[in-house]
Amino acid sequence: MKEAGSITVVGLGPGRFGLITLESMAAMTSGKSILLRTAIHPSVAEIRRRGIAFTSYDAWYEKAASFEELYHAIAEDLAARVRAGEAVVYAVPGSPFVAERTVLFLRDLCIKEGLAISILPGMSFVETLYGVLGIDPVAGLLILDAADAAHLPLNPSTSVLFTQIYSREIASELKLALMDRLRDEAEVVYLHNIALPDESVRPIPLYELDRQRDTDHLTSLFIARTTFQND
Repeated sequence: MKEAGSITVVGLGPGRFGLITLESMAAMTSGKSILLRTAIHPSVAEIRRRGIAFTSYDAWYEKAASFEELYHAIAEDLAARVRAGEAVVYAVPGSPFVAERTVLFLRDLCIKEGLAISILPGMSFVETLYGVLGIDPVAGLLILDAADAAHLPLNPSTSVLFTQIYSREIASELKLALMDRLRDEAEVVYLHNIALPDESVRPIPLYELDRQRDTDHLTSLFIARTTFQND
């Protein structure tokens, strides 16, 4: 009889290698097949240095027509491996429970088909931001993907954090959406490489959002509740 496969989902943390949990490291050094959603992550260099072998889905990004199609394809591939009896560790940036659509799709597939899945808690970039920004999320914080800026209320009652500002094009689209709610000169907080040695937290006027030279997959934007109230 063919042995049943299984999948363990872990998080690579928000940036530096030391923020990966011990439980996740134990899973990645267990001898199972390791697949990364993307190897474009600060902690991956140390994972390589430690001799932990892995493959990634980076090449799949160029073939997919959309992120939604890509994430479904990754989830289907992982589920197929489990069906075939493979024991797999799937690693994603940050926490598996924060802004990880592949994990949602994979979990639904596994539950539907009765496949063995374990999702380990991890640290996301959001936890690091609380200290950097000096905020307590209990006071209220709305977290949105930059692509979902249209869902932002006209007068938010909480501070707002935008994630996934991975290009200057996305930054430009976000800026235009925010200009319907804020003055061009309104102060926003540009966040880059949080939890890394060269992290940058800098207030900028909204109109300069798409003029920053370091915009990439580790870029976010914070807007304080008072900014909306004053505008």
